[in-house]
Amino acid sequence: MKQIALVVIALITFSCSQAQKTSFSKEALSEKLLTVDGGQTSFKNILKKYKGKTLVIEVWASWCGDCVKAMPKVKELQANNPDVSYLFLSADKTAEKWKIGIEKHEIKGDHFMMNDGMKGVFGKAIDLDWIPRYIIIDKTGKIVLYRAIETDFDKINETLKSLKQA
Repeated sequence: MKQIALVVIALITFSCSQAQKTSFSKEALSEKLLTVDGGQTSFKNILKKYKGKTLVIEVWASWCGDCVKAMPKVKELQANNPDVSYLFLSADKTAEKWKIGIEKHEIKGDHFMMNDGMKGVFGKAIDLDWIPRYIIIDKTGKIVLYRAIETDFDKINETLKSLKQA
């Protein structure tokens, strides 16, 4: 029985250690996202805009209660880190609801929408299992925080603070 418990603990530890990625997969980078003006662009092209900048990505949806609840924390994060860029990727079901959500919650930053929701190709490519989800990319383009949720704002703040000092 002890051996089984040790194997389970080892598997959990190993799978958790694999959760922190430092780059996006080819699938994620090649996936197309909807632009606010109705066009399509690849995630790779979106990320090119932020080369040399610290970037916070939030994956959210207007229907998500936890996302809406976290909005004041996101606005506080933006106020405390004005030198950081903010990218919002929506898992909304329709472009209309997505755009209404941006306006209603006065979300400042760049906005794109996944074409096939949370469980689609892009969602799977970034291991999306919960929203809101936060990803932080440093100035070199490396992912420094891959999986953070609305209860992780201390970790998000610490990560941004450490990047300022780097």
